[in-house]
Amino acid sequence: MRWAQGRDRIDTMLSAGQLERVPPSRKHSDAMLRQAERHIDLARIGMHADPVGAYQLLYDASRKALASILENQGLRATSRGGHLAVLDAVTAQLDPPLGRVLRSFDRMRRRRNGAEYPRPETPDITAEDVVEDLRRAEEFLALARKVLDQMSPY
Repeated sequence: MRWAQGRDRIDTMLSAGQLERVPPSRKHSDAMLRQAERHIDLARIGMHADPVGAYQLLYDASRKALASILENQGLRATSRGGHLAVLDAVTAQLDPPLGRVLRSFDRMRRRRNGAEYPRPETPDITAEDVVEDLRRAEEFLALARKVLDQMSPY
């Protein structure tokens, strides 16, 4: 049985070139989740020495966790769709009921972009910011693990 929720949005994103079809791969999805786990572990270890680097690892872990859901289905964000396409595609399929967990991803993306491309008014990322969003990254990882077995190839 194919996953039905969000199907219209996924079809639109495919037509717009924001997503592309790839061979579905649970093996690749699992590898992405292992990478995300290691990123979270490294962020935890390095948050005091390099909060910006730790935050970038957290964001990347979160993105990989969400992207693993799409990879498992045979979908991948293109450069046209970027990181927002990952969020849009996963949200279309999982909200409801899991929208609350997904909402913090875009905030984390904007925060990470502010560190990558800072403006004078951009606040520094601190170890406390990393601590706060460690929980979010772990939630994304748990979410991906929860749904991978339920979501068949697109």
